[in-house]
Amino acid sequence: MTEITFVKSNDKYRGFECHGHADYADEGEDIVCAGISALTINTMNSIDHFLDDVLEITSNSESGDIQCYVIGDISKEATLLFDSLYLGLTMIADQYGERFVKVEIQEV
Repeated sequence: MTEITFVKSNDKYRGFECHGHADYADEGEDIVCAGISALTINTMNSIDHFLDDVLEITSNSESGDIQCYVIGDISKEATLLFDSLYLGLTMIADQYGERFVKVEIQEV
């Protein structure tokens, strides 16, 4: 199962942690894992490429772990991208079930 935790402070997402593989299908065939990866990587790349927000990112492709946090102030555009990521990931979780994807929010 992939567990995704969004870290939220003052009603804004500050980042997320994504742990594990969905195990929906065999490696290379897992559409749930591919969807999660596409959304998370696109969000990080978009913030990095288009915005001045500073990201701290660590990842391990073998374990499926990604940690991504905005360092310092967060722009309204980055907030929108995190909101969009949350929406996309919760839609995947709704469609495929918490057996494969679990999304939660941690207030700090």
